Formats: sequence, structure tokens, C-alpha cells
Amino acid sequence: MAQPNHEPITATADAGDVLGTYLRSQATAFLRALRLHDEGTASGAAEGSDAARSLRGAARRISGSLATFRVVTESSWADGLRTELVWLSSTLADEHAYAARLTRLMDALHRLSGSPELPAPRGTAGALTVGSARAGALLERQLTLARTRAHSATLQALGSSRFHAVADAVAVLASEVPLDSVAARGRVGDVLVPLAEVAENRLSAAVAALPPRGGGEQAAPSPYNADHDGLWHEVRRLLRVHRYAREALGEDVSRPAAAGEALDRHRDAAEAAAASATAARTPRIAPATAYALGVLHADQRHEVEAARLDFERLWLREPAVTPR
Repeated sequence: MAQPNHEPITATADAGDVLGTYLRSQATAFLRALRLHDEGTASGAAEGSDAARSLRGAARRISGSLATFRVVTESSWADGLRTELVWLSSTLADEHAYAARLTRLMDALHRLSGSPELPAPRGTAGALTVGSARAGALLERQLTLARTRAHSATLQALGSSRFHAVADAVAVLASEVPLDSVAARGRVGDVLVPLAEVAENRLSAAVAALPPRGGGEQAAPSPYNADHDGLWHEVRRLLRVHRYAREALGEDVSRPAAAGEALDRHRDAAEAAAASATAARTPRIAPATAYALGVLHADQRHEVEAARLDFERLWLREPAVTPR
């Protein structure tokens, strides 16, 4: 997906001009991705998946910017469009998420079943290999069904009058941004920068509220703290809002982008772990299958912890100390 150009923006520039330029560029990117998505869907080309990703990215950038810089726009218009874009990006994301989750879990099962370091339950040789095949089949059934339902929901959404209204609104946005007549005449340094700092402060507060990964600097982190996942997901959301605000100001966002990729991996691993746990609760599955799903769950929780550590190294001032 094409990223915005990082061009210097002076603090004395008009806030409305800067925000309007950013929103129009993202609306244009949205419409371009929508056209490519329609073409890819019609031809069955792989480009359709990339276009859907670009479509989601543009929708998130517009909605995030409308949230951060709400007072610079016509608020009622911004609130309505933001709500619809959040709905659209969430709907479009589901099908891709289920497909990616299945791929992640199948790859992990293949890797784990070939590892000589993992003991079989009660000394039964090959139990993980046998169980992983059944676990893979179970996960494939469950996640393929979920993906099929998400695909149907996506098709229904893209054919709905609600979606066409969103597309029409974005098309208008590509040429004209409804701005507040007073706030838009202010300077970037007086209007946009303070609003971007509010988004950054919210992120900083969420990061500070994250529970410690272990009992101290030298303590090993607790591997099974799934109850904390929601707090990390909120940091991921706020980091994305912060990143888009800085993009709108023309700043370099390579650091938040890298940290965001770590939190994307965190989200993917956490959801994969949850999927393996859900599969393990399937009634009347064989012990070897349950064992393989348990090993898979532990493996994905380990990936969660690794992603958290990566985020800390990328984002926090003081690098986390890893146990030796």
C-alpha cells in the first residue's frame, strides 16, 4: 500500500489546508483501491486481496484523522463518516484475518510436529505428529467455515446501500473536505499539533498502563497472561491513530510503523492462540488431538510474548532486559 509522502509542513501553514490535503489524498487512495478491488474480484486475480488491504488502510487513515482532528472539520459529518468507515474496514478485515490465522496455525503445527524437542504425552512416541494432523483438520474445518461466513458478509456489505453511501461520501471527500470555518483558519502549530499531541498522550497513558511482563527486571515473563491481551490491543489501536496523526503533519513515521508491526504480530498470535484453545474445547476429540492443540496454544502464547518484547525494544525509551 502506498504510504503518504513525508514533506515538511510549517507550523504557520493553515490547518484546514494541511488536513484537507491529507484527507483528499486518502480519499483518492480509497477510490483507487476500490476500483482495483472490483476489477480483481471480477477476474479472480490475486490483486483483489492487495486492493482490499489498501482499501482498509485508506479507510482507517480517514477515520483515524477524523477522530483526532474532529474539531477542524464539520463535526456531525466527521462523526457519521468515521462510524461508517470503521464498520467497513472491520467487515473487510474479517475474511483476511481468518485466512491468515489458519495459515499461521497450520505452519506452526507443521513446524512443531517435526521438532524433536517436544515430548510426547506419557512417553508415547509420535503422539504430537498423529495429533497435529487431526488438530489441523479440526482447525481447517472451523476456520474455513468462519472465513466462508466472513466472505459472505463482505459480499453482502459491498453490495449494500450502506456501502454505496460510504463510497459516495468518500468520493465527495476526494474533492471537498467539510471544514469548520473557524478552526480551519488556524495555524498548524496552534491547531493540528496540539490535537496530535492529545492522541500521543493517550497512547503514552495506555502504554504506561500495560501490566509488567514479569516480576522484575531479572524475572522471566509470565507466558500465560491472555487476560492482558485486550490492553495490548488497545495500545495497538492508539498507536495507529497516533501514527496517522503524524502522517497528516508530514512527519516520518518509521518508528511507530515498526512498533505497529510488532503489535500486529501480537494480535495475530493472540487470536491464533485463542482459536487453538477454542478448538481444544470441541467435545469428544481424541487425547492426541487435544495434546497437539495444547502445544500449539503454548507456542502461540510464546509468540505473543516475543511480540510484546519486540514492541518494548522498539518503542520504550529503556530497552527491556531479557532473561539469560
